[in-house]
Amino acid sequence: MDMSKIACGLSDAHLACWQNIYVHKDIIDDLNMLSSAAKRDGFELRIASSYRGFERQAAIWNAKFAKQRPVYDINGQEVDLSKLDEQAKCEAIMLFSALPGGSRHHFGSDLDIYAANCLAPNQNLQLEPWEYQLGGPFAEFSNWLDEHLQTYSFFKPYNCYQGGVAQEPWHISHQRVAKQLEQYQSIHNIAAALKNQEVLGKKAILSNLAMLHKRFISNITYPN
Repeated sequence: MDMSKIACGLSDAHLACWQNIYVHKDIIDDLNMLSSAAKRDGFELRIASSYRGFERQAAIWNAKFAKQRPVYDINGQEVDLSKLDEQAKCEAIMLFSALPGGSRHHFGSDLDIYAANCLAPNQNLQLEPWEYQLGGPFAEFSNWLDEHLQTYSFFKPYNCYQGGVAQEPWHISHQRVAKQLEQYQSIHNIAAALKNQEVLGKKAILSNLAMLHKRFISNITYPN
């Protein structure tokens, strides 16, 4: 398998199906154990989002860059992209949406999860931090994850805001598998992936890729 293509979302050769959702084949055993442990303690673990290829990530990115989908700041206020230059637009988008070629969801080892049985009957999943904080429907589940994720080789890469990607308490990553792929999601490989693809703001992305990579792609919270 071409690891650089896998890391940058240009190949799905590493995937297998888990409960009708595609994930990296090498995380399935640990995911089964995590899910079973959660169930024993009263939580029905479900995946809201797992693998996303380059094209899907590019569609999200382009819609935001073209102002067809809203972009929010760290306080949840909508950003007026028309007032920003292209570099600033990239930075604004990357707070909540990864650069195509630079998303951890390309790995198949990274999952957005929730506890289905903690939602009220008429409540819709938002994947917003308040849902996982005190008073939110997934607060207990989030605390449970903090206590048990490492037992099953998972961690939260965006456990807190570090000036790059916003806090994502729903996002978990398989430490061993993701670590193998992170090294192939390099500046060089992302640039190569972007070269022949239709991605808005590409000139600004490539001109500032080293900074964007350091701030948003490699800037994650590793477990102690």
